[in-house]
This record gives sequence, structure tokens and C-alpha cells, in this order.
Amino acid sequence: MALGKTRSVKSEACALTTAPSQQWCHIATFFLRHRRLKWNTIRLATSGNKHKRMDFRVRHTSGYLRYVGKVELVCSEQRNRPDGRRKYLACNDLRATARQMVMGYRLRRAVELFHKSVKQNLGFEDGATHGFDAVISHVHWVYCAYILLHMSPPGLSPGVSSIGDKQRALQQGLADTEKRHILQQLSQIGGVQRYKDALRQALTGT
Repeated sequence: MALGKTRSVKSEACALTTAPSQQWCHIATFFLRHRRLKWNTIRLATSGNKHKRMDFRVRHTSGYLRYVGKVELVCSEQRNRPDGRRKYLACNDLRATARQMVMGYRLRRAVELFHKSVKQNLGFEDGATHGFDAVISHVHWVYCAYILLHMSPPGLSPGVSSIGDKQRALQQGLADTEKRHILQQLSQIGGVQRYKDALRQALTGT
């Protein structure tokens, strides 16, 4: 899991010589104090289609996380952005390597961003259902909409990347198509009267 920089940790050596309630420090301060820990570079593939790689540098050690117990601790940052935001990670699997922890965090982060996207743009939280089968159907329809939007539907420019932008572009395209259909009907012989009759039938339900 990712840790805020104010989460309390202590080293293994400190844990052996102090009481459980003493000598805790913030994890950001902990890594500042333990500068003897060397930076190691790891390279991970990006999630895009161009198969680029990102370089991270990490510092890794064992320690104790308050109210959790013994964990593996990692301080990570992008190598080409030394002034960027550092990530502090913890894992209670003591066999985990720094690379596995960074990869696991990236996968978990991708899942969190996915759920944020479907909640904001596709009504994932808006299902007013009463039965479990209806809940399953609602989830499946939202996931299908997400997949279809990621397949780059025809008519969308390559520059449109986010789900919200794609959704708005599709709505605009559908609205433009309906307008063109109406204009085509009105320009035909007797089209105005036929369109009036169609509107009257739609309003009266006959």
C-alpha cells in the first residue's frame, strides 16, 4: 500500500532497543535519516501502445509500520524527475522485492483510476436497483460502455483520450447526426408537413 509521508515507522534496530510506544518517526524523515540506503534504478514498461519504459529509483529496507507490524519499506521516485513527488510504499510480504512493490502499486493505482473514471463519467454509482441480478446487469453495462469507449469508436479524433472527452464527443456526434436527419427530412417535398405529423404523433402517443 501507499503511505502518506507522515505515517509512523521505525527501523528494525530501533524496534529491538526501544519500547513499542517510543522512537517512531515519519516515513519521510526515516528515509532522510537513513541516507546510507543506496538508490537502485528499476525500469518498468508503460501502459501505452508505444511500449516505452519508465525509470524509477528506489530505496528499500525492512522496518516496522505503526499499528501494523514488520513490513518492507520503499521510497520511490521517477529518475528523470528528482524534484517530483516521492512515493512511500509498504508491504507485509517480507519476501517482496522493491520492483514487485512498485509494480504492485502501479497495478493497484490503475484499478483505482478505472473505478474513478466509471463513477464520474458512466454512472457506476447511479444504479437504483432492487435486486442482486439488477446490480450485476448494471455493473456489466457500465463495463461494456467503458470497453466500447476505449475501442475508439468511429468519428472520434485520435487526440481524444479521456473517457469524459470521448463521451462528450460521441454525444455531440449523435446530436449532429440527428440534426442532419431532421434537415434532410425538412428539405424533401412535403417534408415539413410529414415532420409536423411525426411530432404530433410522438406527443399524442398515437
